[in-house]
Amino acid sequence: MKKICVFPLLVLLLLGSCKEEKKVLTDAEMEANSKSLNAYFEEQFQQEVKESPMLQTRLGIKADYGKWDDFSSEKYAEDLEQAKERLKYLKEVDPESLNEKTRLSYKLYRQQQENAIEDYEYRFYDYPVNQMFGYHSQLPAFLINMHSIDSVSDAEGYISRLEAFPEVFEEIIENLKIREQNGVIPPKFVFDKVLDDSRNIIKGKPFMKSVEVSTLLEDFKTKLEALELSEEKKQELTAQAGQALVQNVKPAYDNLIAFLENQQQRATGEAGVWKFPKGDAFYNNRLQRITTTALTAEEIHEIGLNEVARIHREMEEIMKKVDFEGSLQDFFEFMRTDEQFYYEDSEEGRKKYLTDAKQIIDRMRQKLPDLFNTLPEAEIVVKAVEPFREKSAGKAFYQQPAIDGSRPGTFYANLYDMSAMPTYQLEALAYHEGIPGHHMQIAIAQELDEVPDFRKHSFYTAYVEGWGLYSELLPKEIGFYKDPYADFGRLAMELWRACRLVVDTGIHSKKWTREEGISYYKQNTPNAESDAVKMVERHIVMPGQATAYKIGMNKILELRQTAEAELGENFDLGEFHDVVLLDGAIPLNVLEDNVGEWIESKK
Repeated sequence: MKKICVFPLLVLLLLGSCKEEKKVLTDAEMEANSKSLNAYFEEQFQQEVKESPMLQTRLGIKADYGKWDDFSSEKYAEDLEQAKERLKYLKEVDPESLNEKTRLSYKLYRQQQENAIEDYEYRFYDYPVNQMFGYHSQLPAFLINMHSIDSVSDAEGYISRLEAFPEVFEEIIENLKIREQNGVIPPKFVFDKVLDDSRNIIKGKPFMKSVEVSTLLEDFKTKLEALELSEEKKQELTAQAGQALVQNVKPAYDNLIAFLENQQQRATGEAGVWKFPKGDAFYNNRLQRITTTALTAEEIHEIGLNEVARIHREMEEIMKKVDFEGSLQDFFEFMRTDEQFYYEDSEEGRKKYLTDAKQIIDRMRQKLPDLFNTLPEAEIVVKAVEPFREKSAGKAFYQQPAIDGSRPGTFYANLYDMSAMPTYQLEALAYHEGIPGHHMQIAIAQELDEVPDFRKHSFYTAYVEGWGLYSELLPKEIGFYKDPYADFGRLAMELWRACRLVVDTGIHSKKWTREEGISYYKQNTPNAESDAVKMVERHIVMPGQATAYKIGMNKILELRQTAEAELGENFDLGEFHDVVLLDGAIPLNVLEDNVGEWIESKK
C-alpha cells in the first residue's frame, strides 16, 4: 500500500488557521473612514490654496490679494517633499476600508503623488517663457482677467502685485538659467515672439509719452472707474499704479528682455525634445501623463496616420454632396481661399463672428436636456482675445468660471487674423470651447458636491480635451451641422487633431524639423498656413500635449459604443454622460473602469 505524506498538508492547515481573518467593516465604519480621509484631502487642498495667492484669486478668495506665487527653483524641492509625505500617509490607508466614492478619490490622489515624485527628474524640461503661455504674458493676463477691483483694498492689491514684478521676474530668470545649464533652451523662433510680447506690455502711458495707454494701466483705470469713489481718490490710486508700472514693472521687463536677447544668441533651430539629455525618456513620460495611457510614440503616430486617411475619405463624400469637381487638395484650396467662408477683416467682421458664436451656443443650450441629465449652473460668455496677446495666443480657448459664481466661464476667440478663423469651423469651435464642450465639463466638475476639492480642480488633458473633441461630434447626432460646409468644418477640426498625433510624435520622436511639421499640415488639412505655423510651434514648446485630444475622443467614443452594444435598449445617453462627467476630470483608464462598472450595474 502506497504511503501518503500528510505533514505538509497539516502545516498548511495550521498556518491557515493562524491567519487573522480580515475584519468585515460595517457601512458605518466605512463611512467614518471615508469621512476621515476626505477631511485629509480637504486639509491638503486648503494648504495648497494657502500657498498659492494666484489660486486664491482664481477661486474668488482675496486673502493674499496683493501677492504672487512662489516661482523659485526651491519650490520644486518643497513640492517633492510634500508629495512624499502625502504618499507615506496614503500607504497607511486601506482602500478597501473606504466607500466607493472615496476609494476613487484615494486612487486618484495617490496616483497624483506618485506621478509628482516620478516627474521631479524632469522639472527643468519645459519652457517657462514661450509664445503660448509664458510668464511674460501670463502674469499681465492674470491681472486683467482674474484680479477684479471691487474696493479700494482690491485696487491696492493690484498695485502691490505690480510692485512685486521685479522679484517674480528674478525668480523666472534664475529658472531659465538653470534650464540652460541642463541643456534646455527654447528654439530660435520662440525668442522674437516672446520679446515682441514683452515689449508690448511696456508700451504707451505711463512708460512713454504717447496718446496710447498701456494695457495694464488701461485695465486698472477701467476697473477703478466702476467704483463709487471720489475723483481725487481715483486719481491717487491711478497715480500709484502708474508709479508701480514705471518703477517696478518696466525694470522687470527690461531685465527679462535683456536676458532673452542674450540667450537668443545661443539658441538653435532644433525643434524636438530628443535634443535634451534623456530626451526620449522625457517624451515617453510626457505621453503617459498627457494621454493617461501606455501608448508609445510609434503607436500614437500610426493611430494618427489611420485617422487622417479615414477623415479624408469622409471629406471626399462631402465634396460629392456639394458637387465639387477636383481633388481633395483642390477642395482644401477652395475652402481656404473662397471669400464666402470668411468675415471681413474689420471691426464689423469681428463683431459678427462673436455674435454668431453666441447664437450657436444659445441654440445648443436649448437642446442640452435631450442629451444630459446634469447641467451646469455657471453662465458662459464669448470674448475676443485681448490685443496685447492676440498675436501669439492660440486660435481659441476656454477660461473656467469662478467657483463662487462671481465670474462666468469664457470662450475666447482669437480674431487677430480673420483669415485663420473660417466661418465653416465656427460651429464646431463653439461646441468645443463652449457648450457642450469645456464649459459643460469644467463647470459641472467645479459644482460637484460629493467630491473633494482637489478633484474639482484636477486637469487630465486627455479627458478634458477628449471631451471637447467628442462635443464637436455630439451635436451632429441631433441634427446640427445642417450646412455640409459646416459639417466639413467639423471634420476639418477632427482632422486637425488627428494630424497632431502624427506631427507631435514626428517632431519629438522621429526628429522632424519645424518646416517638415508645417508642410504636413499644409498638405493634409484645409487650414491657413498661419494655423499650421502656430500649431507646429505649439507642438515644439508643449511636447505631447496636443496628442491628448484625439486619444481622449477615441476612448470616449469607444466606451460609448461598447455600452450601446452591451446594453442595447437599456442604453441611456444622459446616464452615460453622467458616468463620464460626474466624477470630474479623471484619467482615461479610470474612466474605462467606471463605464465598465456602470454597464454591469445596468445589466
